[in-house]
Amino acid sequence: MSMGTMETVGHVFSGAAPQFLSSDLFSSNLDSVFYSRCHIKSAEKKGPRYLRSLKCSSMSGCQIGSYRCKRLGGGLYRDTAIDRLKLLSCKCQQAESVGGIDTDEGNAAWFVDSAKKFNLNGSINSQNNLEFEDIEKLKRENKVSMSNDKTGTGTSTFAAASVDSIEEEAWELLRASMVYYCGSPVGTIAANDPTCSNVLNYDQVFIRDFIPSGIAFLLKGEYEIVRNFILHTLQLQSWEKTMDCHSPGQGLMPASFKVRTVPLDGDDSATEEVLDPDFGEAAIGRVAPVDSGLWWIILLRAYGKCSGDLSVQERVDIQTGIKMILRLCLADGFDMFPTLLVTDGSCMIDRRMGIHGHPLEIQSLFYSALLCAREMLTLEDGSADLLRALNNRLVALSFHIREYYWIDMRKLNEIYRYKTEEYSYDAVNKFNIYPDQISPWLVEWMPNKGGYLIGNLQPAHMDFRFFSLGNLWAVVSGLATTTQSHAILDFIEAKWTDLVAEMPFKICYPALEGQEWQIITGCDPKNTPWSYHNGGSWPTLLWQFAVACVKMNRPEIAAKAVSVAEKRLSRDKWPEYYDTKKARFIGKQSRLFQTWSIAGYLVAKLILADPSAAKILTTEEDSELVNAFSCMITGNPRRKRGPKSSIKTYIV
Repeated sequence: MSMGTMETVGHVFSGAAPQFLSSDLFSSNLDSVFYSRCHIKSAEKKGPRYLRSLKCSSMSGCQIGSYRCKRLGGGLYRDTAIDRLKLLSCKCQQAESVGGIDTDEGNAAWFVDSAKKFNLNGSINSQNNLEFEDIEKLKRENKVSMSNDKTGTGTSTFAAASVDSIEEEAWELLRASMVYYCGSPVGTIAANDPTCSNVLNYDQVFIRDFIPSGIAFLLKGEYEIVRNFILHTLQLQSWEKTMDCHSPGQGLMPASFKVRTVPLDGDDSATEEVLDPDFGEAAIGRVAPVDSGLWWIILLRAYGKCSGDLSVQERVDIQTGIKMILRLCLADGFDMFPTLLVTDGSCMIDRRMGIHGHPLEIQSLFYSALLCAREMLTLEDGSADLLRALNNRLVALSFHIREYYWIDMRKLNEIYRYKTEEYSYDAVNKFNIYPDQISPWLVEWMPNKGGYLIGNLQPAHMDFRFFSLGNLWAVVSGLATTTQSHAILDFIEAKWTDLVAEMPFKICYPALEGQEWQIITGCDPKNTPWSYHNGGSWPTLLWQFAVACVKMNRPEIAAKAVSVAEKRLSRDKWPEYYDTKKARFIGKQSRLFQTWSIAGYLVAKLILADPSAAKILTTEEDSELVNAFSCMITGNPRRKRGPKSSIKTYIV
């Protein structure tokens, strides 16, 4: 790309380098500055192919529809080749479009020059081997040797250089997965597997998949892509797509979106880019995502804490988006519990696995999102009732999960001796759990030290399976108490060979097998025992594990898991998941070069290198919440029986 062309592009986009702390960028004309780059166009609904379009005209930005970006056939975009498919493979364009990059401050170590293109087979082009080896030689010469390395300085230095090359490869692949909309980065595709011809929806930007990518970019000081992602996905919120004439609730965030290039109405020589979201109407099982909005709030807070730019979360449209998500989640229903009632397959485990009802993963994310939202919501008349409902829900939810979801050897003995069919307000066995439900595997598996939060709780049913994401995020968010958080890490250490084995991290344990697998999964051929969501191992869980360990000041556990992953991830071409009980095989339908496997590894490394960075994700309870919880524990019949106080501040 010539310098003249780049200057022209820079002029049109009014300064590609983001200045997030600049007052003029976040002036009252922010929307016109930001969206002028996209030449957003409003169009009428023309037929089944064209859905309602979005016109961004004010700071509220809450109108419904899709983005359209006009690109004239004979104009600037054609000359500069700003096309989605070309941009995905054009590294010079990506390098110039990423925000916050200064090549004079060491970023060259993470960028690979356009002459040194990475081969998707996992190797460096042969003609550039000499240059690559020179760089590695300099690194080895400057690396401090490990004095207690039994194999000697040479082996230690070689191992360190090998790890550095893995990280460089991961960064190169992560940047190659970036998706561009009207010349600006807006996310990363789910996977870029060159060996798979059937891409399904892996070429889309998933909200939950982008979270580790976004955190990685934030920790590298590259804020533009995260800011763009937050703003663009907000404009896709509450898009009125339907299935069988039924629309999802207002405030729902999409599971994913795709940048599509379509012909411009009435002009064969022009095209436009459209952001096309999927709310689950095209997904396998047609399940709407509950976790997308929760992850969006968590990422929004992380962006503000990491960049120092709080003007984004203070925008009117952002505040409106937060409130819409909260109202959707806090709405009264037919449920007596403070936990969030969802359908099966509405989270990371997006296929039928018997987690309908109140799965732990959703409750942990729900609690975390509530705390993050409370921290970011601006105080105004319209938010007073919402904040009151939010605080009441936080107290009730924390009490409910800590009391009734917790399992360890002591609690297991208590359940073993439960009395059933108790009818009273002060019943111990409130959910009428039958002791015979305790499985033989659990009796043998439960260690004397440690414990965890069970996967689900419903009347007459406790799902005793260990679900990794729910437990790890309970630690990160503070949903688990300090004692419980340490016990969860103790449990993971005690069951290392089951939960980590040869590739971290087992998504759940144990797997459903035999007739149980047939009934619960519907004989799902992808969710066979110890595969995919049914006991498979997912490398992306490394980053949540690292944050949890660092928060509890036990980083050595996460470092051990990362070292296990480093032995295989690059060699195996960054698979989506691993199969078998010990994670010895690459998943039978696993995509290679899975973006969140790559990003999860990078975030884990960044967090371990700078433990203070974990604070952008962790949340702590305030004294008011702790005191309220203590009062509820004191009044709990399991702790104290007898006359109850006539004054109650909180209701569970």
